[in-house]
Amino acid sequence: MNTTYSAKKQDTIPEWFVIDAEGVTLGKLAVQVASILRGKHKPTFTPHVDTGDFVVVTNADKIQVSGKKSDQKLYRHHTGFPGGLKTRTFKEMLEKHPTRIIEKAVKGMIPHTRLGRQQIKKLKVYAGTQHPHEAQQPKPLTVN
Repeated sequence: MNTTYSAKKQDTIPEWFVIDAEGVTLGKLAVQVASILRGKHKPTFTPHVDTGDFVVVTNADKIQVSGKKSDQKLYRHHTGFPGGLKTRTFKEMLEKHPTRIIEKAVKGMIPHTRLGRQQIKKLKVYAGTQHPHEAQQPKPLTVN
């Protein structure tokens, strides 16, 4: 009788990947990063166990979107005070907080549960080409 394999946390060894976001479309990058964070690229993927890997994204300030999204795409957040809804366009976010663009896109593709919060912590985003994770020897990865 065959049994279904279920991965365990102690059996998984996370790897590190580095992705260069220069000239890459935001949505395509976010889909691939979310898949790696969840561990869906591994044959031992188990939905209720964190089998994902760490992802370092560099050059977040050079990410692209298609069409007129740079002027029309809006990012909103509320301060918690009356009348505190703040709105910024993609261009403004790219100038002031380029790392938050990728973080928000990937966070929307991760489950909104305790496991998802654990998986999103494995995402490291940097605006430039330099990152402090060279000691982990991340493998370069390209976005399709």
